[in-house]
Amino acid sequence: MMQSVAPPCNACGEQVGLDANGEIFVACHECNFPVCKACFDDDVKAGRKLCLKCGIPYDDSSLADYETKVSGTRSTMEAHLNSSQDTGIHARHISSVSTLDSELNDEYGNPIWKNRVESWKDKKDKKNKKKKDTPKGEKEAQIPPEQQMTEEYSSEAAEPLSTVVPLPPNRITPYRTVIIMRLIILALFFHYRVTNPVDSAYGLWFTSIICEIWFAFSWVLDQFPKWSPVNRITFTDRLSARFERDGEPSELAAVDFFVSTVDPLKEPPLITANTVLSILAVDYPVDKVSCYVSDDGAAMLTFESLAETSEFARKWVPFCKNFSIEPRAPEFYFSQKIDYLKDKVQPSFVKERRAMKRDYEEFKVRMNALVAKAQKTPEEGWTMQDGTPWPGNNPRDHPGMIQVFLGHSGAYDIEGNELPRLVYVSREKRPGYPHHKKAGAENALVRVSAVLTNAPYILNLDCDHYVNNSQAIREAMCFLMDPQVGREVCYVQFPQRFDGIDRSDRYANRNTVFFDVNMKGLDGIQGPVYVGTGCCFNRQALYGYGPPSMPNLPKAASSSSCSWCGCCSCCCPSKKPSKDLSEAYRDAKREELDAAIFNLREIENYDEFERSMLISQTSFEKTFGLSSVFIESTLMENGGVAESSNPSTLIKEAIHVISCGYEEKTAWGKEIGWIYGSITEDILTGFKMHCRGWRSIYCMPLRPAFKGSAPINLSDRLHQVLRWALGSVEIFLSRHCPLWYGFAGGRLKLLQRMAYINTIVYPFTSLPLVAYCTLPAICLLTGKFIIPTLTNLASALFLGLFISIIATSVLELRWSGVRIEDLWRNEQFWVIGGVSAHLFAVFQGFLKMLAGIDTNFTVTTKSAEDTEFGELYLIKWTTLLIPPTTLLIINMVGVVAGFSDALNKGYEAWGPLFGKVFFAFWVILHLYPFLKGLMGRQNRTPTIVVLWSVLLASVFSLVWVKINPFVSKVDSSTLAESCISIDC
Repeated sequence: MMQSVAPPCNACGEQVGLDANGEIFVACHECNFPVCKACFDDDVKAGRKLCLKCGIPYDDSSLADYETKVSGTRSTMEAHLNSSQDTGIHARHISSVSTLDSELNDEYGNPIWKNRVESWKDKKDKKNKKKKDTPKGEKEAQIPPEQQMTEEYSSEAAEPLSTVVPLPPNRITPYRTVIIMRLIILALFFHYRVTNPVDSAYGLWFTSIICEIWFAFSWVLDQFPKWSPVNRITFTDRLSARFERDGEPSELAAVDFFVSTVDPLKEPPLITANTVLSILAVDYPVDKVSCYVSDDGAAMLTFESLAETSEFARKWVPFCKNFSIEPRAPEFYFSQKIDYLKDKVQPSFVKERRAMKRDYEEFKVRMNALVAKAQKTPEEGWTMQDGTPWPGNNPRDHPGMIQVFLGHSGAYDIEGNELPRLVYVSREKRPGYPHHKKAGAENALVRVSAVLTNAPYILNLDCDHYVNNSQAIREAMCFLMDPQVGREVCYVQFPQRFDGIDRSDRYANRNTVFFDVNMKGLDGIQGPVYVGTGCCFNRQALYGYGPPSMPNLPKAASSSSCSWCGCCSCCCPSKKPSKDLSEAYRDAKREELDAAIFNLREIENYDEFERSMLISQTSFEKTFGLSSVFIESTLMENGGVAESSNPSTLIKEAIHVISCGYEEKTAWGKEIGWIYGSITEDILTGFKMHCRGWRSIYCMPLRPAFKGSAPINLSDRLHQVLRWALGSVEIFLSRHCPLWYGFAGGRLKLLQRMAYINTIVYPFTSLPLVAYCTLPAICLLTGKFIIPTLTNLASALFLGLFISIIATSVLELRWSGVRIEDLWRNEQFWVIGGVSAHLFAVFQGFLKMLAGIDTNFTVTTKSAEDTEFGELYLIKWTTLLIPPTTLLIINMVGVVAGFSDALNKGYEAWGPLFGKVFFAFWVILHLYPFLKGLMGRQNRTPTIVVLWSVLLASVFSLVWVKINPFVSKVDSSTLAESCISIDC
């Protein structure tokens, strides 16, 4: 009972345990940092006599106890280490069987599982003997090498690698106060609105009340997740001091980069090449970097462009590292309008730069020649240099292809230095198999990289997002490799920054408010959402495991609902768990897998039947697929490939794991890897990780880590927003909807859930938004209004509401550093996207998910004559342009009609007109960027857009005059009497 209330060890996750006096063991009496006796002994043995948290040396009494225990049990420990590979309850048994041996022994059973079963049986036979000879606290704990520190480390290396900087009270306190005040004012405002209907226009009033209630609900979902924003600071110098010591191999963790591309004619190979070159030249140990390029279109153009890129990398990489070039994408480096001689002291720099620029221009010529050649496909298909047909001539029916362009053998630059790996991957495609688009391609890369390199961390980038900061990986490692922080982190998300956007950012392409305000707020809760690119993952989190130290589930949750899926208990054993087994039941549906991998220390408590169930190879194959090599890689928490592995055999296994039928009857896309079921697989994948108890980190270095390109013309931007909104609707209609998924276990915090709910319900705001933008025109055309005559109290409520809205925005700008122009652009495009792309996404999502009808909105490009930002003024016809154009026309017509009516009625009509016109101008001002983009610099608009919009506005006006449902009917007898009384 005493052990059950002891805190878990911060290093291994076990109970801290008791000391010789029967009290809870305390290693550091200054900060009481929870460390178990085994981890403490291992730290002292390795020479780390400082507390990891506060840095204060351990007291003499603790060290004296350690010396006494070690001298008395040294012979026992040596015998134990020589007799078994299992070096303690904290160690993970990792099989060292090579791939070739696994294949030779398949008929006798997989040796991975055989060795593990035998080791567990030996462990049980020696259970009582170990307890007598070696107390629990004397067992040696094996800590991953990247988390070890020796006594020679400087005091700086022992300090934390990152720190959280909360907002100062003078900024966050007024912000929270205004939020609460605004909430109170909203409650009073709705009380007034509901209790004071407009009898003469009841329909208009009721419609406006519904819209306003939804807007208030949306504001709550968006505002409260920003309750505790934080900033973070990283210390890359401490990272180097801890893991990169002079004269010793680097102990930094390896990273696998994923770059995905589909169509080289839409995604230019030169842009992809720049992304790859920036990865190969990153400031990180070359033996720790591998770049995997996924060609989901099986295009020979992509293959040949990567061959050219690998050759140019031999010159570009040493140039970047010799002269500390930033950014390390040549296209963007040479296009910088800066003085490149500034701060360059090397005499040879000017000469080298000129030579490199000439080489890059020649590289571009070769790449453009490949693109020009690929414009027309030969009738017989493409052939390779040896005369054999290109396997990917049919992009929908081709075998899997892997080509290692740069590897350890012969991968050297012109100076004789080793280069990072570069691997081309095109997964198998066959008719009749689901391929799941980008999510399926990313999962294929996960398996390929696990077989070939198996780095513990994965960083994925879009093909048009290059590395802008060569230190970006080190920034992420400051979180992931920190022993205090990294154990609970599933991924580190970087903000997206973009090139090639006009200075005014007319369509809010930079998404500054989202990346600089919302994401900082989420970082103070459970972490930012995954946004699809620029994200460094913990590979174990992608495999569906929970964090090593996770709060125990209540017994009711363990027995009645599944914390993994949050909806059923059919996957949970009926046996009632004991207190010692509560950690093994933390993932009810996946307890077999987690217990076999993470909870080896608990295996002694199971009987023979349960043990055989936990370690069965079948359970792993049902989860990960039929590949013993890949399954073995999942057991390596710290990554790496067995030294005895045969490279040719690994390539064959890599081809196997990207076959189109590999994922059948497995958990890929359901519980592990990138999650299927939505075109916005990024939101879904991050949501599942947070539901398991992981947290994420938002990293914003001073120099942006990655930069990419964004669609800057109106039509492309709307289609991008349509795709995102459609994905949110798909999640809303799926079993993973945050409204009901993942409640078991309570691992997803309330404010984090609110943020995820906001990400999937925001498209539905389009319905009340369209209605609300139509109300001003209706009021002006009918002479009615949605608000009755204002009293003093009502005027005070309206004034307080507007002041609170302004105050919230001003204080938000103050703590976030966002410009007011960015906030206004975001507000404008919220209306533009809401009345167009979001509206279509709602209808398209329901048609697709409920009726199986997939609709497409075609885009037709017209030419633009402007050279600078010429794409901004491209005119593209798309159906999405019709609703906002119609709203603009009817509101303009309404303003004209309102002024005409006021002129006819005289002075008394001007007072009520002011509120209606203000309401209409609110709509027009928010749609102004759309109007400007629609007209273009040449003041040209697609004729069909104008015709459709005028037609819809005319039909609406005629129907309104005929039906007029919101205006009270006039009695005909009263009208006749009034006519008689008129003296003509």
